[in-house]
Amino acid sequence: MTVTRITKLAAVIATVALTALGGGFVSAAAPAPGARVTASPDGFALDGQPWWPTGFNAYQLATNWSVNWGCGAMVDLDSYFSALPPHSLTRFNLFQALAINRFTGQLDFGPMDAVFAAAEAHDQMLIPVLAPQDGACEDGVFKGRQWYVDGWTTMTPGAPRTLMSFRDWTRTAVDRFRGSPSLAAWELVGEPETSTCTDADCSWWTRSCEPGAAQVLRDFFDAAGAEVRARDPRTLITAGFTGGGQCGTQGDEYQFVSASPYVDVVQYHDYGADGVPLPGDQWNGLARRLEQAAALGKPLLMGEIGELAGSCASLTDRATHIGAKIQGQRDAGAAGALLWAFVPDPRPAECTYDIGPTDPLWGVVEQFGSWGSGTAPADT
Repeated sequence: MTVTRITKLAAVIATVALTALGGGFVSAAAPAPGARVTASPDGFALDGQPWWPTGFNAYQLATNWSVNWGCGAMVDLDSYFSALPPHSLTRFNLFQALAINRFTGQLDFGPMDAVFAAAEAHDQMLIPVLAPQDGACEDGVFKGRQWYVDGWTTMTPGAPRTLMSFRDWTRTAVDRFRGSPSLAAWELVGEPETSTCTDADCSWWTRSCEPGAAQVLRDFFDAAGAEVRARDPRTLITAGFTGGGQCGTQGDEYQFVSASPYVDVVQYHDYGADGVPLPGDQWNGLARRLEQAAALGKPLLMGEIGELAGSCASLTDRATHIGAKIQGQRDAGAAGALLWAFVPDPRPAECTYDIGPTDPLWGVVEQFGSWGSGTAPADT
């Protein structure tokens, strides 16, 4: 859908109201009333009750090898959602490639429909991620700066595992799933950054970050976010930032991009610094990101918390470390925590981020999640 003049004007007004790299709370284009999940400076609410969500990243939920190319192992959806504590939150891949039947080459929403149906049956909540930054489990192409300028609006001829542009995929997915009672928020791109590739492999250590990277990313959220809000006025939109100083969100740029009126929830992804609640430095660390989120009046979700275990460390020690992280992050103002990553087939003989069905981290998810005015996450 072409952004309407009114929507464009609202975005312009909001942008003018901000300083060059920062600015205060923006109320323009806020979600319409009526969603199960809402956001405020105090955090999240679910069905009108305070909600501190915990849960997992379970990226492979829509994998069905009899239909699509998949992304990881197949999951018994009923078993997964029934095992979660009540009112949990799961972030998963809703990539275009997973909606294509690999045998017919046509759209086939069966596996995605099954994810939403199972979540609804167990009254669990979902954040679908519409595309990955690195192209994994999609077309395999890293999304560089030009993609955020205009590449997201066009179809790349011959691109593998795609049938339409990202803009058209967003329209299609939002139209199909916007009515689900399990939909907590939309996420446009997982870990977005506006780097420029300088070699064929687009290795992270060789990418460049050109001037204006933050403005490019902000323009993308203003335009693509407006597309989502026009089709689904009620549901929150979360920006899946890594948060550690990536191209387009370095230092004060994080607040500038997050001030988009079409970003309702920001994120931080926490790896390394095991057991340390507030990792990072004064420019790009979690403490700084929490300050920036508070200045904007938007909740910060710990969208990914991961620690290696298996052959390199015990699962019990990992659970202790992550429990300490979540305790400190909650106390510092984080609005929820999702762990990386649930898999149905963990590899205990390898050093991985795998969280299997019997991992002690399930107890951490249950311990810290809370819902309702009379409850609070348990202290460790």
